[in-house]
Amino acid sequence: MIKQLDSENFNDIISKGIVLVDFSATWCGPCKMLEPVLENIASENHPFDIIKIDVDKHENLAREYGIMSVPTMIVFSDGKPIKSFSGFMPKEEVLNQMKEI
Repeated sequence: MIKQLDSENFNDIISKGIVLVDFSATWCGPCKMLEPVLENIASENHPFDIIKIDVDKHENLAREYGIMSVPTMIVFSDGKPIKSFSGFMPKEEVLNQMKEI
């Protein structure tokens, strides 16, 4: 299951292992298409967590990480951003991106 960022501390979440952060928006068509892909990946046994951040609710985080378009995914390792990619992609491509970590 994908975690939604609400009241939890973002830095606490990304500081533990590998975390794929999906910066998205409710009005974004490609974000809506990506959601079931990420849900499917999250339901499997992978060595990373997935969290979703609504850029409209968390403008400060979007600004801090330079999010210019959605969806943008940033991979964090122990709190440090190590990779980013944007746009809709099928499951295989997301997993290929994660394999390179």
